[in-house]
Amino acid sequence: MKSDRRITNLIITGFSGTGKSLVAKEVASILDWDYLDTDDEIVRQTSKPIAEIFRDEREARFRELEWETIKKACQQEQLVIAIGGGAIVDPRNYELLSETGLIICLEAKPETIYERLFREAACSPETEVRPLLTVDNPLERIRQLKTNRQSYYAKADWTIHTDCLSIREVAEEIIRAWRLFHRTDSCQLLDTNDEDIACLVETATQSYPVFIGYGLLAKLGEELKKTALSDRTTIISDENVFSLYGARVKGILKSAGFSVDAFVVPPGEETKSMDYAIKIYDFLVGHRAERDDIIIALGGGMAGDLAGFIAATFLRGMPWIQVPTSLIAMVDASIGGKVGVNHPEGKNLIGAFYQPNLVVADCETLTTLPQRELTSGWAEVIKHGLILDEEFVQFLESNVDGLTKLEPELITRAIARSAAIKAQVVSQDEREREGKRTILNYGHTIAHGLEAATQYKHFLHGEAVAIGMIGAAKLSQRLGLLPAATVEHQQAILQEFGLPIGFSDLDLIEVTKAMELDKKVKYKAIRWVLLQDIGRVVVRGDVSQRDVLAVLQELARS
Repeated sequence: MKSDRRITNLIITGFSGTGKSLVAKEVASILDWDYLDTDDEIVRQTSKPIAEIFRDEREARFRELEWETIKKACQQEQLVIAIGGGAIVDPRNYELLSETGLIICLEAKPETIYERLFREAACSPETEVRPLLTVDNPLERIRQLKTNRQSYYAKADWTIHTDCLSIREVAEEIIRAWRLFHRTDSCQLLDTNDEDIACLVETATQSYPVFIGYGLLAKLGEELKKTALSDRTTIISDENVFSLYGARVKGILKSAGFSVDAFVVPPGEETKSMDYAIKIYDFLVGHRAERDDIIIALGGGMAGDLAGFIAATFLRGMPWIQVPTSLIAMVDASIGGKVGVNHPEGKNLIGAFYQPNLVVADCETLTTLPQRELTSGWAEVIKHGLILDEEFVQFLESNVDGLTKLEPELITRAIARSAAIKAQVVSQDEREREGKRTILNYGHTIAHGLEAATQYKHFLHGEAVAIGMIGAAKLSQRLGLLPAATVEHQQAILQEFGLPIGFSDLDLIEVTKAMELDKKVKYKAIRWVLLQDIGRVVVRGDVSQRDVLAVLQELARS
């Protein structure tokens, strides 16, 4: 399969009698797409039966008409195209079809094809027998033609043997093929020039767009339909978010033709646990959820992590959509496929890498976010600039007032840039195997220690990350990597956005013990993400415990 294909159509090919036309109509109906049978279109354009074209103008003329019809059809999108049995033999047709369509070949035994074709002709006298089969021994002719065309049919992306399947069953298998293809190429279904697409995440296991803009909730059903996934959805959300947006999102999805179930959990990090995961599993079992059904994460990072964990593990994997409603979720948690639940000894110790199919972030939802949570989210936005984009940091510093007041143009621009930085890193190192993704953990080692030491009840995640970034900067200074002026610069930025830079009344031994259980530990040593300059980081595993304790003591006095 060519990597540069922009797949927007479904092509149904195969020998006569394999059910192409009826199946294509059924698929188009299921997807709510348009449908075209190239043979029927040629008859419509010429006002002549195909047999008459063969007889009066010869096969060459028919093939030219066929090519012209296919060329026009391939210029459309979301079209199910049933092509004549011999169309794919022409390399011009194959080139056109393969550029924009997922090619599905319907197969059947010669005896099955013979029985279908001549049963159809017997039952419907007005049905014409295919011109190439008007011979003394049509079954032998079917065998010959199928043998001659087999190498061309073999070039299809997917083959379905239809002998023992109904029209509906074949159509469902085609939909399954389309969804499987979409799991690794979902961005191909979307208009990448859409102004609301902030970035594309393109990993080895999944490619997907991240939509960021004002008023995007209204487009959720529309964008979800483009994915050609199942029409059954389950929303997972927390009580606070669902009370604000649950009814609206359900209405939007139902208007787009989706059935909607919902499981609502209490807010708070303690909900992100195996206990609640099991409750959701029970709910899905009770509602007979299937593997192709869609999980929708509606809410902040907790809802996204929990819903993603469910999607990754229930029925060995279900498609899922991120609809983040918090700042920290929009720029960080919803992008990259890190999903999981907490263990009493550490945050996110149980989880997986499982990418969503789509991220839709409506910046307008931030207007209902509690002020403390909004402030907390700026830590991850600032972090992305500190590790990779000095110019972005300058933009944030220059627009503190407008950003904190959620001016639509500024907030959309900031979130889009922050999300794009995260997407770029994730695309290069999906599972933190290459080291690139590790840099996203700047400030997180101390942050996770603070969170775990306080049972996730004292700090919001962004607050802990802000303190952790100050700690990492101070460690960088102690190791001679960073001048004091840059540490002070970072501290000033965080304070301008209202973020904390220290803590009090914590047992430092408990914090260090929690840090040692962090996921960034390798070979019993913590891998510290440190700063060399704004926009430049380094990962070090040789930081002494003495230096770490000294920095924690400084933070405790801040």
